[in-house]
Amino acid sequence: MVTELAAGRLDEAARQALAHDDAWDGFTHYVEKLCELQVTDPAISDVVTGRYPDATLLMAVCERSHAAAARVIERAQQAGALRPDFTREDLLFILGTNALLSRAVKDTAPDAWRRGVAFTLDGQRTEAAHPLPAAPLTAQQVNQVMANLTGTQ
Repeated sequence: MVTELAAGRLDEAARQALAHDDAWDGFTHYVEKLCELQVTDPAISDVVTGRYPDATLLMAVCERSHAAAARVIERAQQAGALRPDFTREDLLFILGTNALLSRAVKDTAPDAWRRGVAFTLDGQRTEAAHPLPAAPLTAQQVNQVMANLTGTQ
């Protein structure tokens, strides 16, 4: 039931993002919505980060979520709004960071995560792009990083 609810929320975020006339607005809506869902529903973090790789249903929702993210990212890149070197794995890095930050500020400054997401999104605009100092993580590296962060290795 929890997995189905999370899947519905993630699907709706992708639908809303892809319905935006402006691809950048759709992309930012999507990232902001996923980050907000992480704050309001911790199970969302488990889904998008693939925290439980042996949970078949959860991983199916995770893969569906990743496919939706790829569509949102590709659309923004094709519109020239999102830097061309941004990858789906970079999005997972943002979500992993947000998950940790949102838990840490929950009682002290519950909306502080929004500031971090806004700074991060500003750096993803095509016009803000500068050469990056390292190659993007592979999907396997992201999985290992997420396992390290969640202690599920």
